[in-house]
Amino acid sequence: MSTSLDSFDRKLLMELQENAQIPQNELGARVNLSTAAVNRRLRRLSEAGIIERYAAIVSPDKVTYNLTIIATVEVESEQLDHLDAMRRSFTQCPQVQQCYYVAGEWDFVLIFTARSMDEYTELTRQLFLSNNNIKRFKTLVSMSRVKVGLSIPIDVDE
Repeated sequence: MSTSLDSFDRKLLMELQENAQIPQNELGARVNLSTAAVNRRLRRLSEAGIIERYAAIVSPDKVTYNLTIIATVEVESEQLDHLDAMRRSFTQCPQVQQCYYVAGEWDFVLIFTARSMDEYTELTRQLFLSNNNIKRFKTLVSMSRVKVGLSIPIDVDE
């Protein structure tokens, strides 16, 4: 389903990315729409898959996940069944925050959150070392979270 976005849709998306809990009447006031119009547009944007889901952003250090780790992975074989099995194992692991299948020297880039290096070491055993299709992996440990986000830039003037 293709949905064209007008300036109201774009403004709604921009506002929602800042605060998805904003009441619809306040959202309407910010973008110059009635509450009913906001409700209809949000439903349409969700049904079209433009809004995938609503989520809370939790501060990792407040829930004792103090480490952010980036791992790059090279596979032995890119046969579809092997890749699908790897994707499943990566997506089922709650500590894997993001996973990208990429072109270039590496095949996957994963972003982990972990409570400790011991926890990450155990994850590498489960996800990497026990998998015969992983040729090698490299670990980068973040020293600080400079910028973290999933917001998509919205050009309201289009």
